[in-house]
Amino acid sequence: MPLHSIAPQRLYRQIADQLRALIGKGEFVPGARLPAERDLARQLGVSRPSVREALIALEVEGYVEVRTGSGVYVLDRPQRSAAPVEATEWGPLELIRARRVVEGETAALAALHGKRKDFDAMQRAIDTMREMADRNVMPLDGDRAFHLAIVEASGNTVLIETVQGFWDSRRGPLFTRLGGYFETVVSWRRAIAEHEAIRDAIVARDPAAARAAMHEHMDKSHQRFSASWRRAKAV
Repeated sequence: MPLHSIAPQRLYRQIADQLRALIGKGEFVPGARLPAERDLARQLGVSRPSVREALIALEVEGYVEVRTGSGVYVLDRPQRSAAPVEATEWGPLELIRARRVVEGETAALAALHGKRKDFDAMQRAIDTMREMADRNVMPLDGDRAFHLAIVEASGNTVLIETVQGFWDSRRGPLFTRLGGYFETVVSWRRAIAEHEAIRDAIVARDPAAARAAMHEHMDKSHQRFSASWRRAKAV
């Protein structure tokens, strides 16, 4: 199979472009199962998360279908009616890694500079998340409010707008599709507990603990979205 190594620039798009071209040439025919993520990553010389982002992009565009517990399959051309993913769309797993860097520091800043109104906003956001989870609703609104309450405690407009930009991408088609496989009420309850640990460290005014708690939350989020397709809806 004529795959070649890829330079690390907008990686998932380059991978998707190459796989799309191979599908177009008939290298992968409709109904065929694509090689496993680990095999594609090895042949392309990239990470498995980057391959996963590419496969999700191809699914959003209607080229493939992810069948949990089975694999990723090429679709017939008439089924490809979806709009292409925007060239500026961030990869979900890469986004989580970026958030880890930035939001680890915003959590530390919140522990140093946060006021009672900021702590109250964090608690209200957690309460909203818990209430939505109790109704079997994905608590994205509460999640967004929590992370924005943290960065707003910094008083830094650039950081606030940066985290808001992260959240705009969090609601994009790639993250939404990937979340459809791995986000469940059970996984959100775990995330709520992680949020509570972050809040506790911030309220205790312990910047090192707040940073570490945010890093742990982002690492676990990355793990949830990187789980085997066989574990989808079970994480």
